Amino acid sequence: MQNRIVVRYQDRRLVKGSTTDFLPTKDIFHLTSVDSATAIPLEVRVSQAKAVFFVRDLNGNRAYRERKQFDPARPPVGRRIRVVFKDGELLIGTTQCYQPGRPGFFVIPADPLSNNVRCFVVSSAVRTVAFI
Repeated sequence: MQNRIVVRYQDRRLVKGSTTDFLPTKDIFHLTSVDSATAIPLEVRVSQAKAVFFVRDLNGNRAYRERKQFDPARPPVGRRIRVVFKDGELLIGTTQCYQPGRPGFFVIPADPLSNNVRCFVVSSAVRTVAFI
């Protein structure tokens, strides 16, 4: 199954494309970039990434501002979490698998209209994590 993803690296690079072999327990996966003239997949080292965003649309909507709060009419599944990356970006959502010391964890954004369906956060790119 192909997943549309956006990989943000800790050095601020960004690559958009698709993957069929991402696993949260693996150190490397492959991404076929939409910007590449060839169909040769790029090797992505998870340790160099900030996060892997699984998206609805690779183009997104730059004008949309994601809400950083939960809808009181829609109780969330999982634990509410606040993630602040080392670069200052804030991610609010829910998680079912955060454990300190692990290489990463999934977060589902609080905003149901977000282009991000879920996000794999790389722990080494995080400044703080708090349950809210």
